Amino acid sequence: MRYWATIIFLTLSLSGFAQKKKANVKSQSVGTVRKGELKNGVRLPYKSGNFSYFSPFSYGVLRRAYVNSKVYRTVIEAYQICEKTCPNQKFRVMECSRKHGGKMKPHRTHQNGTSVDFMTPLKKKDKQFRFYDHLGIWHYLMAFDKSGRMKGTRKVKIDYETMAKHIIALDDASKKEGLRIKKVIFKIELQAGLFKTKYGKELKRRGIYFVRALPKIIDNLHDEHYHVDFEEVGKVVANH
Repeated sequence: MRYWATIIFLTLSLSGFAQKKKANVKSQSVGTVRKGELKNGVRLPYKSGNFSYFSPFSYGVLRRAYVNSKVYRTVIEAYQICEKTCPNQKFRVMECSRKHGGKMKPHRTHQNGTSVDFMTPLKKKDKQFRFYDHLGIWHYLMAFDKSGRMKGTRKVKIDYETMAKHIIALDDASKKEGLRIKKVIFKIELQAGLFKTKYGKELKRRGIYFVRALPKIIDNLHDEHYHVDFEEVGKVVANH
């Protein structure tokens, strides 16, 4: 136990030193999100500004925070945009890809550095609620009912407006990198609640694609987080 704790501590301590070098890195995403690999991938910072990675174990031991360099810059830029559109909001990045891509159980995708999971923002009494942010990998097991309220404690609900603002920021930032959002996976019965909000309507206006047909087991797993796949404009780098 002490051995793993030491590894995690050293990994998190050293992770910030290489961030400046990543601006000039050029990655290559090979194949698809279901069968692919990542060459020269870069790892997102464990913590920076208004966001942090959700699990030290996933980050330091499983090493699942790697992305294509263009996706890296997109994610960073989007959170910088959110500092203005969502002031004082704290965000969490969840699992991305392994250093060299490839299979990453239990995920069926995430293989070539173009997939990123983002923690769904929550609120309680119209204020950000972050108590469950620290569940680590167990966060993936949280569940919400069709009204967007957390099962077992209906006072906690999904902050759809903040979620929409973040996806819009990702859309804006991706265009600067020659990317676009290929698709968003978010529980189908919760999408109506998202699109009813002011910024949710902007998501629809932009035509950002939300997957509308999923196996039930996959659909049920995408409520406490939303999965985003990116692709290069004019060149498909991630297929469903």
